[in-house]
Amino acid sequence: MNDQDPNTLLEVTDLKMYFPIRQGFLQRVVGQVKAVDGVSFKLREKEVLGLVGESGCGKTTVGRTLLRLYDPTSGEIRFRSKAGDWVDIAKISQHDMKPLRKEMRMIFQDPFSSLNPRLTVGELIAEPLEIHGVAKGKEAEDRVAELMRSVGLDPAYMRRYPHEFSGGQRQRIGLARTLSLNPRLIVADEPVSALDVSVQAQVLNLLQELQQKLGLTLIFVAHDLSVVEHISDRIAVMYVGRIVEMADTEVLLNDPQHPYTEALLSSIPPASPDIVVARIKLQGEVPSPARPPSGCVFHTRCAYARPECSQRIPELREVRPGHFVSCHFAEELQLHGIAG
Repeated sequence: MNDQDPNTLLEVTDLKMYFPIRQGFLQRVVGQVKAVDGVSFKLREKEVLGLVGESGCGKTTVGRTLLRLYDPTSGEIRFRSKAGDWVDIAKISQHDMKPLRKEMRMIFQDPFSSLNPRLTVGELIAEPLEIHGVAKGKEAEDRVAELMRSVGLDPAYMRRYPHEFSGGQRQRIGLARTLSLNPRLIVADEPVSALDVSVQAQVLNLLQELQQKLGLTLIFVAHDLSVVEHISDRIAVMYVGRIVEMADTEVLLNDPQHPYTEALLSSIPPASPDIVVARIKLQGEVPSPARPPSGCVFHTRCAYARPECSQRIPELREVRPGHFVSCHFAEELQLHGIAG
């Protein structure tokens, strides 16, 4: 990649995150859980990348590793800082990460467990400002009030505690806390999955409005394609620790090139009850990341699998401009998109 590229904010190359499996009294390492196994992608500034897949596919681990909440096993995470310098986050120390934490923030899945119940809303939102020396006292309080208004909360509630708010309001508090340091990259880890459907729409619309208004770059992690479709510019589909397909949202929804993506799309309820969609029911269970199958990780459940699929791992390759697929026979398959 050209280091002078003004549009790229993040470049991830062959990222791996393995967790050791320990057994016995001496806790010897007897295996590894390959939660993330060779993920690569680029993220443009002000872009929203949706990261989707079944539970346990590694999408949340990717997000946490990008922010160095986990130390990666191997790979590169190159981030262009506000100063314009490229930094490999995978290689630097936690001490050197602290200045970058202002630029890279996370929205957690459970809005209640991510908020300290002993602190008021005002203290929760002001905490990052004080830790990083951005503001304190009256200045911090004014900033908190501004942030609360921006996410649709009344600043008069800043003296209340998290348990006094609904789930949707708590997620708005978490969002205000995330935005407090004016980050350039936000990883949203299933921010609406714990909310009711009606509240999901409100939080999604708010997140989309703030993303456009503030020019945020966003990685939106979710298992629901219909939610990701609403907010994402591009979508990356994960399966057992790997990205199997990545393309612009419209292209991926209407013209999938990987059998797993086709199966996911068939599970989205149609817009009208009069539309009959033949749902693809995958056979078997998702393989364990501790014992992934040989060759293509999806071949054990793929209706189009051939002998070669179990013998050789397919590379994530560009089959069309901007459309990346990890399948040996992508050009030969005739798959159906969301309209099919």
